[in-house]
Amino acid sequence: MKIFRIITLSSILVLTLNSCKKEGENLWKVEVKETAEKVEITDISKEFYNQNVPLDQFKAKFPWFQGTVSDEDFVKRRADAEEIKIYKEAIAKIDQNKLQRELQDLFSHIKHYFPKFKSPKVYLFSSVLQMVQDPIFYEPKENLVFIDITGFMGENNANYKGLELYFQKSMNPQNIVPKVSQIFAENSVAASPDHQKFVDQMILNGKIMILQDAFLPDFPDHLKMNYTQKQYEWAVANEANIWNYFVENNLIFGDDPRLVDRFISPGPFSKFYTEIDNESSPQIGIFTGWQICKSYFKEKPDTKLQDFLKMDATTIFNQSGYKPKLEE
Repeated sequence: MKIFRIITLSSILVLTLNSCKKEGENLWKVEVKETAEKVEITDISKEFYNQNVPLDQFKAKFPWFQGTVSDEDFVKRRADAEEIKIYKEAIAKIDQNKLQRELQDLFSHIKHYFPKFKSPKVYLFSSVLQMVQDPIFYEPKENLVFIDITGFMGENNANYKGLELYFQKSMNPQNIVPKVSQIFAENSVAASPDHQKFVDQMILNGKIMILQDAFLPDFPDHLKMNYTQKQYEWAVANEANIWNYFVENNLIFGDDPRLVDRFISPGPFSKFYTEIDNESSPQIGIFTGWQICKSYFKEKPDTKLQDFLKMDATTIFNQSGYKPKLEE
């Protein structure tokens, strides 16, 4: 039996109308009274490929950038025409003023919930496509964020030839800020013990997604999930069917480690082992955990975020009252 729904124009219209209706009810739309420190963005590669900047001067300014590359190879790379071409194409796609404003807003929201938070220094750089699958990393000791701009050149970019399409769907400039936010959200949620039940995995990721809501209240939900709009619409349209599948197959409190690969890990789609798989959205377990956590806050809207993050998954699940209804 084909239980999942194909998205139609009418369902997309209903989804859009419902989204608009709920905007005014956004629990995370708060007044941020104390903004974070001004965000500084430095384009390392701009200076790296500038032949007017002496190598010694560059190395002194960015001592950690060279790594184990010899000076001789470093000089060659600085003049490499192909590297320069890729860098120029990548940086041209990014509105740095907009990025600065959005990061400022993100860090201010993080500071609102975590008062000790300090804005990190942000560095843009080109890895020449070497780090595109993991283009953002955070150095907590020095409070530095590094963004590989070649990881955000746009889906179907000619430079991404050979890279799986499902990776490319979140390799657009608009994905930068949500991915930066995700790193800080993940760092704010305590690690859970091994051998978790599926519900533990869903709630753990649901907590991260709730932090995405709190940190990015004005960003579209599909970007928080690294989804396309179409993938998000599929998940919303099939929410009740997904839940029904989990219930009927006794997966919610299951501890089969393969459930992580099927419904949590990145991939082109989720693995229900039905004819709908190729049409499904990936990481649907994360989406479901997010909805459970949203349902909890609908039941208990006065819960403080910090207290929520400390709660165990079973308590959140039991008190969420989560039970999406199947449509007739």
